[in-house]
Amino acid sequence: QLVESGGGLVQAGGSLRLSCAASGRTFSNYAMGWFRQAPGKEREFVAAINRSGTTTNYLVSVKGRFTISRDNAKNTVYLQMNSLKPEDTASYYCAARGPYYSLSAYAHDYGYWGQGTQVTVSS
Repeated sequence: QLVESGGGLVQAGGSLRLSCAASGRTFSNYAMGWFRQAPGKEREFVAAINRSGTTTNYLVSVKGRFTISRDNAKNTVYLQMNSLKPEDTASYYCAARGPYYSLSAYAHDYGYWGQGTQVTVSS
């Protein structure tokens, strides 16, 4: 089970930190990803991290503003979002891929999904 938290309403230029708490499986065996979906748009890859936390990948438009990290002792993956823009407004979902697979930017590679948390950035 994956449960996201930390979403909310923020002004452009502000920051939010999303968390995704995992339970029920050995968290460190799973690569983790963050995706987002805006109304009327397809789900979009945002960031991914490998099982040990040593390798990450980002959507080009968020690189340098967003940071994905994980704490395997706490079974939690994070997405620190800085310098937020109105175009970052979306529902954000965490996802798990595994066990023992590498990270991926493709939603269909992930077998487990959270329920999502809404991020709204006002201009």
